Amino acid sequence: MPRPSIPRHIILRRSPTTVTRPVAPPNILARSLNTSSSSPAPSPSTSRQTSQSSTATSSFSTINASEISHFSNLSSQWWDETGEFKLLHRMNPTRIEYIRQKVALSPSDEEQWTFQNRHTDLQREVERGTGLWLSGKRCLDVGCGGGLLSESLARLGGEVVGVDASESNIGIATTHAQQDPSLSKKIENGDLKFVHSSAEVLRDAGEKFDVVCAMEVLEHVDQPGEFMKCLGEMVKPGGHLILSTISRTPLSQLLTLTLAEDVLRLVTPGTHTYRKFVKPHELRRFVFSDMGGYDTWHKNEDASDIRSEEVGETRGIIYDPLAGKWKLWGGVVGSTWKEVGEGCNYMYHARKRL
Repeated sequence: MPRPSIPRHIILRRSPTTVTRPVAPPNILARSLNTSSSSPAPSPSTSRQTSQSSTATSSFSTINASEISHFSNLSSQWWDETGEFKLLHRMNPTRIEYIRQKVALSPSDEEQWTFQNRHTDLQREVERGTGLWLSGKRCLDVGCGGGLLSESLARLGGEVVGVDASESNIGIATTHAQQDPSLSKKIENGDLKFVHSSAEVLRDAGEKFDVVCAMEVLEHVDQPGEFMKCLGEMVKPGGHLILSTISRTPLSQLLTLTLAEDVLRLVTPGTHTYRKFVKPHELRRFVFSDMGGYDTWHKNEDASDIRSEEVGETRGIIYDPLAGKWKLWGGVVGSTWKEVGEGCNYMYHARKRL
């Protein structure tokens, strides 16, 4: 039997009785966590050039120390495509495709139609979203882990900052990226950075980005509402907020906890906590009620704009075990078909107004 759903105010809002506590600087915090002794780390000279540890502090942090310790102990497995993170490796192309659809193929970004450029319509349409479609865009990958998404964004032309609260994860991400000559060059030029820090520290330092991503992170943080606000504050006007996370349903409990962790051991038991999962409508409504609503964020440019008091689009992402691939789920807003597709893993996107 699934555990009972908990009220929305517990899921997304910080309790009024919560006491804000000071957070140690990231380099001090990292030393208090358990890290894998087998995790490779860059040499001292390389580390100074490519991975950074922020010296700033934040008065509030959503970091959960036990979660960071858990993933630090698994950091050496990040680039094993048949190991602990094999499902994330298979999910990465689908996540990139979703980002491409939202960032490169946005209807509002189409070139203005004129009689002079009418004859090039087809060519321009074919070229949209191809090549280095992130060129000129500053991207943030929060909870970057070993750098799976960060590397992909950098190869597509983005100026990428990957941030993670696990020092060993940052070491793995930096070391792996340096093995690719093109990525190593981006690191040298400052176009790809891996930073041992937190989203709150970057926010408090005034950092802004065209694309802010947090993939499979929301379900691992404390105070998810505060975390969402932090991400939203770092999105530039006209920029994009993109997440992937897990819904809190009987289906997700069966697939993510019972099968993936307890039975098949595809994921280390204890990786996920059911009560931390956030339902799609809870996320959309929170962005509307607590993150500025339509004054800050665009209404959707598709049929999902019929919803009131909700911001952003959610879309299911399902795993096809026969094909060994993740696929984006379709369906009409409000239909049972769409809700079924969002019953476990799903993507979220919102665009900030200019």
